[in-house]
Order: sequence, then C-alpha cells, then structure tokens
Amino acid sequence: MTEGMTHVERVMAALTNEKADRLPAYPIACGVNRKLLNGGKGVSYRDWCHDPKLFAQAFIEGQKYFDFDFAIGLMDLSVMAGDLGAHVRMDEENTPFVDKHIVNSLEDYEKFVVPDIKKGRSGVLIEGTRIYSQALAGQVITAGFLEGPLLALSQTAGAERMFLDMFTDPSAIHKALKVITEYDAEMVKAFGTTGCNGLCWDYLWANYSCLGDAEYGEFEEPYATKLNKLTGENGMALAIHNCADLPHLDTQIKKFKPAIYSMAYYPLIPGSPSASEVIEKGYADNCLVAGQIDPQLFIRGTVEKISKVTSDLCHEVKTALCKRNLNARYCIASGCEVPPDINTKLENIKAVVDVTKKEGRLN
Repeated sequence: MTEGMTHVERVMAALTNEKADRLPAYPIACGVNRKLLNGGKGVSYRDWCHDPKLFAQAFIEGQKYFDFDFAIGLMDLSVMAGDLGAHVRMDEENTPFVDKHIVNSLEDYEKFVVPDIKKGRSGVLIEGTRIYSQALAGQVITAGFLEGPLLALSQTAGAERMFLDMFTDPSAIHKALKVITEYDAEMVKAFGTTGCNGLCWDYLWANYSCLGDAEYGEFEEPYATKLNKLTGENGMALAIHNCADLPHLDTQIKKFKPAIYSMAYYPLIPGSPSASEVIEKGYADNCLVAGQIDPQLFIRGTVEKISKVTSDLCHEVKTALCKRNLNARYCIASGCEVPPDINTKLENIKAVVDVTKKEGRLN
C-alpha cells in the first residue's frame, strides 16, 4: 500500500524506484524560511546566518509550515570564501556576496590555508545542521549543503580571473584547489557527525557554457571524486545541486552516481535540458532528479501562475517516467534556491507543495 506514505517512506521509494503515492516535492526554500521565525515577524539574513540556533530553527519551522519531503541546509555560496579570508558584504536582508577577493596575483594561490571549521560561518553551518537534523530525524530526509572546491575558489579569486589563470598557470590553480579540497574534507567529516542523512554538493562550474569536458575533468572532477567518496564513507548519501544552464550530466550523474541530482532549466538557451528530456535520456534510471521551476516565480508570480507551472511539470514528468517504466524518480523542485528575498511570497512556496500532492499522484 502506498496510500498516505510518510515523507521518509515516499523519498525512500523514489530513491529505490519502488511504487510511491506521489512525486516528492521540495521547493529549495532555505534562507526564506527565516521569515517564519520570531512569531512570523522574521529575522534578518545577517542574524540568521550567524546564529546556528536561528539557522536550524528556520528549517524546523519551514518543515512545519510547508510540509516538504526534504530539508536541505543551504546557507549561501560565500561561506567558505569568507572563512578563507575574502571580504563578504553582509547586508541585513540580501544574500551575502564576496565584494573583495583575496587573489591578486598568481602567488596568492599558494597562500591558501585550511581555516578552523569550528569558527566563522563554517561552524554555524555545521552546528545548525546538527540541530535541525536531530530535530527532524525520522520526519523528513535531511541533508547538509557544501560548496565544491572550484566554486569556493571562484568565490575567493573571482571567476573571471580564475578561468584566465587556468590557462596561463594551471599549476597555481591546482595548488589552491588542493588546499580547498582539504578544507572540504574537514567539513565532510564534521557533517558526518551531525545526523544528516545526506550531503548536497554545489559543483557549479560543471556546465558547457563555462567549461568543456577536458577542463572540468582536470580542474574539478578528481577533487570532486575524492570528496564524493568521502561523503559515503562518512555515512551520508551523495546529492548534487547544479543550477547551470548546460550541465555535465554524463559526469555528474553517470560518473559521480549521486542519489539525488538537482538541476535548472533555461528554455531560452538551446540545449538546456528539460525535465522530460533528462528522464527520457535515461538520467533518472538510477538517480532521483529534482527541478526545474523558475525561482523568480516565487517572487514575481501569482499563486495561480505557479500552480499552473507546477501542475504542468507534474504531468510532463509523470508522462516521461511512464515511458521509461519508472515510478517516482523525480522531485518537483525549484531549479535553484527559492530567493531568500523578503518579497518572496510564502503562499507560492506552499502552492508548489499542495499542487504536487494532488497532481503528482501516481496511483
């Protein structure tokens, strides 16, 4: 019987391609959950991302309010860069971002050192993940979230400079990547003590609009392979998030073999793969794929609009899964994080979950 499955039962069925009551749902709502804190008055982004208790409680409250099938602890993509020494602009409400890089010459790539992961926002991320993973244990599948080495390096050096230096002095890039991989490895071991079920990696630059197979194979694949293996060794399922337009699906799904792969869709870019194309080409055969609702709809769209988009995606996915003789191998999700902006409409997030409960039914 699949009627009335719990969140954990549903996700486990999807991961193992067993029969499920419906498709899983997880709009990637992370920082926006802070709006539910303080009795619904919310807290600032600055406070949320510096306090492990506030960080964790936002995910706990988000689970109560939205009834997600997952809880994935994304903070933002400047955590590692900040703890490596880059200056992070920290507004009250906006997502933090690096506004002063620490690489100004080739020699600077050799100055990277692994920071103390118990301090800075790395420490907040680890402790916050521990709190919400233990609070939600048995209720929902939980996962930590971590930046891949190449992403972290691009944040500290600047993407344009890093890409240019790849061709002028690749050895300098590799020296920095080796240190950042050690940093990531320490984070993996710490996440492994938190009780989270999985670890979601952001390997942002695995897309053909930035790097070809050869370049990606040289500058991230060997480091990612090591970290992916370490993730499993520390008792966590491997998940990968890629919000790029032309993802390296063969590498990130067929080679890396994640349990879950989260991706975006850019309909105006030729070659950007739709949900049905990904399923029909076999990428969901051994991996739960997630996506691909436009994140901007959560700010700019109406409940009616996002409900229609969600309904259409459910039916597109169910048709493609049926053709492939698959069950619930797709999670209805946003293509990237739901904007943590104060103007994001909570009712739009709830609509995605509610529509999936109805239109994503499989029996």
